[in-house]
Amino acid sequence: MGWGGQEIRTLTEAQGFIGRGHRVVVYAAPGARIGSEASRFGVPVITLPIGRKRLHGISSLARTLADNPVDVVNAHSSTDAWLAALACEWLRRRRRRAPVLVRTRHVSIPVPNDRATRWLYRTATTHVVTTGDALRTQLIRDNGLDPARIDSVPTGIDDARFRPLARDSARRELGLAAGVPLVGIVATLRSWKGHRYLVDAMLQLRHRDARLVIVGDGPQRAALEAQVDAQGLRERVRFAGQQADVAPWLAALDVFALPSYANEGVPQALLQAMFAAIPCVTTDAGAIGEIARDGETARIARREDAAAVASAIDAVLDAPEESARMAQRARAFVVPRYGLAAMLDRMEDVFRRALAQEGR
Repeated sequence: MGWGGQEIRTLTEAQGFIGRGHRVVVYAAPGARIGSEASRFGVPVITLPIGRKRLHGISSLARTLADNPVDVVNAHSSTDAWLAALACEWLRRRRRRAPVLVRTRHVSIPVPNDRATRWLYRTATTHVVTTGDALRTQLIRDNGLDPARIDSVPTGIDDARFRPLARDSARRELGLAAGVPLVGIVATLRSWKGHRYLVDAMLQLRHRDARLVIVGDGPQRAALEAQVDAQGLRERVRFAGQQADVAPWLAALDVFALPSYANEGVPQALLQAMFAAIPCVTTDAGAIGEIARDGETARIARREDAAAVASAIDAVLDAPEESARMAQRARAFVVPRYGLAAMLDRMEDVFRRALAQEGR
């Protein structure tokens, strides 16, 4: 029901497969943002009561799959994975054709190892996809998943959209000041993205003229605005809200900061900033370390440590030429590995192998 990198990947992937000639439809709950955004991606939507784990959602999904057969269902969260697994089981028990279930897992939150969850991951699901190698390793190690049935496929970035752009023109377009250091974050306003540590870091920067722009929206918006006001930072912090196109906001930055402390795969926004050759400050949460190497492709700060975040941002601002070289190294690393076409190729391979495994 939320909106962030997970939902954007779902629609981007669907759009890409439609472009390759596949038939794709997104099932969405009434009122879900992914449903209203789908038309912007050219993706058809069927609305079903699947926002919560309820029997009505299972039966509605099962009837839809029976009346409109598909080959593969790709589930992206806990709720849709359970509903899809049970709907497919309902079809099989009635000797109806059931699709193959692929589970894409975007976050590094531990998966329970109880009997029901083992059935979901080992029996009901044909193949599992993670958005980073660290998440794949975690599921193999902690949940005993067969390595042959799980692939890491990080989110792919469209290099045509996220490429180095002129900073001054981006700032003029967005009405941002031209002569001050600008730090930014693009992320859903969730606690574990670490926005509050970034706000605290603004008080500890040696570059006292630096400004912060927060792009995105979410459940932490009110708390963050209160924090900004309590610390007297309103003149230095701009809440830009949700943006359909974040590319110019990234281009306007001197530093992209993502101080996440938990749950991450390989974050889409961090990849976008690296594609755009923006110097990055981040942490080692989740699978971030697969693209962020301290001093080589990013500056790494300790998790939940505003002073460390401030120090890393100052280090980027202190050495603009070296920071620009670091950003170019990051771009050279991620572009050939994390492009949109590579993601679609790998997901297409996953779906074909999953179908072959089930004898389709």
